[in-house]
Amino acid sequence: MQRRTLGNTDISVSEICLGSMTWGEQNTEAEGHAQIDRALAAGVNFIDTAEMYAVPARAETYGRTEEIIGSWFEKTKRRQDVILATKVASVGRDLSYMRPHLHGGITKPDRTSVIEACEASLRRLKTDYIDLYQLHWPTRHANFFGHLRYRHKPDDDATPLEETLSALKELVDAGKVRMVGLSNETAWGISHALKLADNMGLPRIVSTQNPYSLLNRTYEVGLAEFSMREGVSLLAHSPLAFGVLSGKYLNNNKPVGARMTLWGDQFPRYWTGKAMEATKRYVAAASSYGLSGAELAIAFVLSQPFVTSAIIGATTLDQLDELLGAAHIKLKPELLKELNRIDDEITFPCP
Repeated sequence: MQRRTLGNTDISVSEICLGSMTWGEQNTEAEGHAQIDRALAAGVNFIDTAEMYAVPARAETYGRTEEIIGSWFEKTKRRQDVILATKVASVGRDLSYMRPHLHGGITKPDRTSVIEACEASLRRLKTDYIDLYQLHWPTRHANFFGHLRYRHKPDDDATPLEETLSALKELVDAGKVRMVGLSNETAWGISHALKLADNMGLPRIVSTQNPYSLLNRTYEVGLAEFSMREGVSLLAHSPLAFGVLSGKYLNNNKPVGARMTLWGDQFPRYWTGKAMEATKRYVAAASSYGLSGAELAIAFVLSQPFVTSAIIGATTLDQLDELLGAAHIKLKPELLKELNRIDDEITFPCP
């Protein structure tokens, strides 16, 4: 498993990052532990989670994924073998169960909330530090989670990013956080964060965790340049577009227990005619080169110079093995050209 440098740091992370959002919902604690064991044996040293996981987010499973990782650390005593990333939840009324005593139940990344959230994550994770602490999504009105067209709202009640970064600085200074990052961000948000770091002596972001896949190449428009010129690592989430690029949902198939079978109505951006049309062509292209749709999807993401790590998720060890193996696949130039042709004809099917 190759490793790549995380942002402008001296830390190397595996080009595959083990995602964990199914643990505590679709996967048991034992299955989560087995996935960690298998991934580390394959050379992975990077695990991503979030305080709001498992997904879909609900009060009954809030923090459960972090607890599963924490129990693995406690059992194995291998905390030092992992670069651990987690996230603090951003604004949301439907997340009032997280910190109901603050802001009338509205989740915000203000100073008090960030400090409290970090302390709670540390307890669940059974560790005294987090390697990469990320803001889960912007608090201002912006384009993320499937929204492509920007509509400005000057009166939105956003927590100023300087307040959030100042709170993160306190955690860095206290040794509880090593590095900070963003997630689901825009070009303006990344630029603003870098400017605040330069002008106010706040922590410099080392990464952004944004969606990037064959079905969503919007990161290439504006954001990829920040990765290359400013050393802001892209940690690509949803590289399989919630499993759609495996091809298992084609022809109206709904595999038992699969995420989109269970909760497809909550993720409509991956459940469209354009998405299925593009996926059918990508899976056919993969097959013509002896690859599965999943292998092609991961290998494509890792072929991009602005990607530091692809965050994979699996519900079975067989699925995990397939995705881990994709890290060793190098796509032929003529196949990459074919993928670009498909993207030219069906652009941004799942923004």
